[in-house]
Amino acid sequence: MAYPSTQIALPLAVSGTGDPRRIVIGDANAAVIDALQAPGNWPFHTAVLTGPDRSGKSLLGKWAASQGIEVIDGADGAEEAEIFHRWNAVQQGGARAGQPLLLIANSTPWEIALPDLKSRLGGSLQLAIGDPDDAMAASLIEAHAEARALTLAEGAAEYLVPRTRRSFASIEALVSAIDRISLERQAPATMSVWRAALEALQGPAQQKLL
Repeated sequence: MAYPSTQIALPLAVSGTGDPRRIVIGDANAAVIDALQAPGNWPFHTAVLTGPDRSGKSLLGKWAASQGIEVIDGADGAEEAEIFHRWNAVQQGGARAGQPLLLIANSTPWEIALPDLKSRLGGSLQLAIGDPDDAMAASLIEAHAEARALTLAEGAAEYLVPRTRRSFASIEALVSAIDRISLERQAPATMSVWRAALEALQGPAQQKLL
């Protein structure tokens, strides 16, 4: 089966950083990206972004910051009183009044102890990145390989997508393992290398994950 490539979009060459990385857009994050591009629609000028490990939350945060959005990455590890103060600042008069505020949390769900903060953030826009579907997984494999200047033999996505665990972190780890094994063997990244990488990460006797 040939997987259609999802769009590699939303360039994140944030002014002054020279960061050329891009976000793979797919079923897991398309709605999140649409919302990030329309901060004027956020209730209370605030959005809360959550998602799995390695799903691009921080990269999206960098892009949002370059668009004039105030971003607190790792908000779930910050002092709740400070988050509450920042939320109030965008509601009231002052330099931050009306400025969109994006809070990125690494834990899902974000357990908030401070009742006032919990109630206020509960009324804010909730954005959640999901797990990648097959088409997005294929594009992620392609994107990670490109970032490593790794050339995958034809048919890589068709072979790897049904056999790898469907998570951003697992897909990134798989491409990393393929790259490492290819270098160790001084061999091109063909099916024998793909199999070895899958076995290294998921155990022997790989079967399609249904």
